[in-house]
Amino acid sequence: MHKLRNPANITPPLGKYSHGVETAANLRWLYISGQVGVNKDGKTESGIEAQARTAFASISAILADAGMAVADVVKLNVFITDPRFVTEYRKTRDEWSGDVRVASTLLVVAGLAHQDWLIEIEAVAAKA
Repeated sequence: MHKLRNPANITPPLGKYSHGVETAANLRWLYISGQVGVNKDGKTESGIEAQARTAFASISAILADAGMAVADVVKLNVFITDPRFVTEYRKTRDEWSGDVRVASTLLVVAGLAHQDWLIEIEAVAAKA
């Protein structure tokens, strides 16, 4: 089990995440490349919610392929192309992650590798 690190002497997390996540020694690590809102057929989903759901579904599939689950995720790096997407992204993340509180970084960027992509999500997981 990972230990969440949210010291009392700093501002609490501003959402459903943790300031830090400590892992035990000798775990297997999985680094997941940025996942975007492109479905299995290669088509970009329409809208931020659909793209976020697709990206999280891809992350879940990669985790499962490695014998891992959402509970094993320790870090997310998220890139969105418009600050208006923050609320919908957080709602989708919270549905995907449930009670899991990973360390998380959210950046608003000018663009991603394809003009239709609205979000890209990287993940890091650790498991014995």
